[in-house]
Amino acid sequence: MKTEYNVIEKVVKIPNGENTIYGTLYSPETDSKTPLVIMCHGYNGVGDDFKLEAQTYASNGIAAYTMDFCGGSTKSKSTGNTVDMTIFTEKSDQLAAFNYFNDNDSIDSNNIFLFGGSQGGLVTSLSTEELGDKVAGMALYYPALCIADNWRDNFPDESKIPESELFWDMRLGKNFFMSIRDFHVFDGIGNYPNNVLIIHGDSDEIVPVSYSEKAVKQYANAKLIVLEKEGHGFTPEGGKLACDYILNFIKENIR
Repeated sequence: MKTEYNVIEKVVKIPNGENTIYGTLYSPETDSKTPLVIMCHGYNGVGDDFKLEAQTYASNGIAAYTMDFCGGSTKSKSTGNTVDMTIFTEKSDQLAAFNYFNDNDSIDSNNIFLFGGSQGGLVTSLSTEELGDKVAGMALYYPALCIADNWRDNFPDESKIPESELFWDMRLGKNFFMSIRDFHVFDGIGNYPNNVLIIHGDSDEIVPVSYSEKAVKQYANAKLIVLEKEGHGFTPEGGKLACDYILNFIKENIR
């Protein structure tokens, strides 16, 4: 049985309301329908951040779509302005991508997986709550489940929230902060019924591993792998290990 496939790369643009999502589809060269993992980047990142992972999955028979969130980065090739982006607009983008590929003739709609890193991990955890069993499995790198808590701490006085704020080289609009003001992530996750894999470094100074430790207790079928001496954004060695974990997770959960 063939175990390594040639990989075909194709730009796929997906409409979502007034915006257009830009992404790259990495597909194994085959006439059969394939499983798919939709890969979502972190704060001020882009889909290409996960290019190596996507190529690995595709060479193993699993298609991967790496998307740029609309307004999700100063380098995004999707439409939209960063000051209009919120956690929930990114969730809308991910759901639009899911719906697009769910109706795609080359994709096995019974085996669509969702993946997210950092802020994209938070977004992915919210999308799976809405989609439920339609998602075959969820995998996360160091999900930023702390974002709402952090910004409540940064702006304890709501009246002091500015119209825009430059944060980590990207300008956010007031609605980013207001939309999560009363949002408590652990009240909104945990109902997703299928398997969940979270990979987190024990030296992460951006998102404490305690958030992932708490998250796995929320789900009925979740596992946390803690990588020693890895931070927020894995080293090449840690990234290779994490990629292999995700690949095996997807293979084990194909329905």
